[in-house]
Amino acid sequence: MFSKLVLSALFLFSSLLLAANGDSTNAAIKQHAFVGAETCGMCHKSEKQGKQLDIWKASKHAQAYKALESPEADKIAKEKGFDTPAAKTQACLKCHVSGEGVDASLLGPKFKMEDGVQCETCHGAGADYKTLKVMKDKKLAEENGLVIPGDVKTFCVKCHNSESPTYKEGWDAAASWEKIKHTIPAATN
Repeated sequence: MFSKLVLSALFLFSSLLLAANGDSTNAAIKQHAFVGAETCGMCHKSEKQGKQLDIWKASKHAQAYKALESPEADKIAKEKGFDTPAAKTQACLKCHVSGEGVDASLLGPKFKMEDGVQCETCHGAGADYKTLKVMKDKKLAEENGLVIPGDVKTFCVKCHNSESPTYKEGWDAAASWEKIKHTIPAATN
């Protein structure tokens, strides 16, 4: 019993010491701040960038939060046993809003939850990779929080799954991706 107590105290002390000294393991778990679609759109709206912002604005993802403000969404939330409106229910917000549940200090001044499922939902919080210098170096951007989703189906089922009350069995991730894909066009000379 005494040895467990000593080991626990040593572990706690070591952890505090490492944290105070800025150990590199803390950098690995750093949380990145969210900047919002407006900030991302400053660079991702041009023809050269494939008009990515326009693609997002025209998508259901951009309307995801607004969908929660509807009487139908409130009815679904109530049927699921929630006593809060859908737009205030964490079980709904977790898939309808970027940055849901993160500390408010990680939400930048231009970030708006009302923008729904925005860039950072899929690509990671962008405060540390948003600059052109970082974005020009894919490896550096990824080291600073950029997420490049791999397999669309595997990635998208985090929200598009049977836990969602409006999920339809047989949902086709590939067909849905075709509606929202936003690749950067290849440069032509």
